Amino acid sequence: MMANHRELLRKVSIFAALSDKELDVLAAGTVERSFEKDALIVGAEDPGDALFIIGAGKVKVVLYGESGREVILSVLKEGDFFGEMSLLDNQPRSANVRAIEPTRALVLSRDAFHQVLRGGPQMAIPILAELSRRLRRADESIGNLALLDVYGRVARFLLDLGKHDGVQREDGLEIRERPTQQHIAAMVGTSRETVSRALNEFQRRGLIEMDGKYILLKPGFEVEGAGQD
Repeated sequence: MMANHRELLRKVSIFAALSDKELDVLAAGTVERSFEKDALIVGAEDPGDALFIIGAGKVKVVLYGESGREVILSVLKEGDFFGEMSLLDNQPRSANVRAIEPTRALVLSRDAFHQVLRGGPQMAIPILAELSRRLRRADESIGNLALLDVYGRVARFLLDLGKHDGVQREDGLEIRERPTQQHIAAMVGTSRETVSRALNEFQRRGLIEMDGKYILLKPGFEVEGAGQD
């Protein structure tokens, strides 16, 4: 079992440079947990005493408004991790994490994490690089909310999804796992009805095709000029 945990840890970007011995120390400090679809894995303001590494499944990092409105900050899948900020600053969780589908995760204790971190600086650089990457992504999301209209934000979301999970075809970029309109709305900060209008408008203008579970982004589909005519 520990060997399996070590191999999963090896796939995580911030642990890639560690030796087998250091990975074994980390693996010894992990436990495996399973979560059903829609289960709350961590809640905002919970004590931040562990790092979670996704072994299988998919989760969303979310905030909830006073009215219950959901705002999705990011979606994480196999090989991704969350909770590193609380391990470093000893502060409570800053957001909720909920399983989108049945999910299996390794839970790494703070003590094991700190034990390896104290062993040398080789782990500090990848951790800082990952934190920087996430801050850049947060800055980009804030900029999109401030500078793009709703149609532009929907277009940006589809382009980013296609870039990370899409399949290139001769006639465009195919997103095979089509997100729900409610999911898109929560990602871009608008209503499901507005997302529906945006998708219909993109389709009317020949920028996308929607059929069943996939969306095809046609050549020329871009954020610029995505707003309403």
